[in-house]
Amino acid sequence: MQTLTVDFICSLDGYGAAEGWPGWWGLEGPEYLGWLEDSPEKNDPILMGATTYRLMSELTAGGEEGTDVLNRVQKYVFSAHLDEPLAWENSTLVRTDAVEFVGRLKEESDRPLRTLGSIALCRSLLVAGLVDRYRVVVFPVITGATGQDRIFDGYPDVRLELVDARTFDGRSQLLEYIPTVLDGPPGA
Repeated sequence: MQTLTVDFICSLDGYGAAEGWPGWWGLEGPEYLGWLEDSPEKNDPILMGATTYRLMSELTAGGEEGTDVLNRVQKYVFSAHLDEPLAWENSTLVRTDAVEFVGRLKEESDRPLRTLGSIALCRSLLVAGLVDRYRVVVFPVITGATGQDRIFDGYPDVRLELVDARTFDGRSQLLEYIPTVLDGPPGA
């Protein structure tokens, strides 16, 4: 069975985006972009929802630095509202239940799986017990006034075991965890 890694980028206060800010809050840096380009996971299939698909396909089409590597990667897009055919190359529209589809895909895939953004999708996959790793890159900004898409709102309680950490460009922090969903606070 293949593993599933949830990948998020966020501000220090837990937002996935912020109004008026550039992609990666303008702090992507050469080490971070190099890591994206050189990572062994860069060719692993990506799971995403419709909102992330729209945003990332537009960024890629617009030539946003560091996004072109996504063109050649297989993408599974979960949506009841997008229409086929999807314009972004190597994209497959999935209209069936995401938990059921991903459970099957983990068993049948010849490569590990990962997500891109897609907060609600990732939350449902975590609750279903399908997530093996959480990888979060924290960018050194607080976007309390302009932040959008709080990543962990609505999540269950989750214990995280740190298995890797790295700093990019002297400012952004990668944290990789093994998640365990809890029934509530420890000792409750």
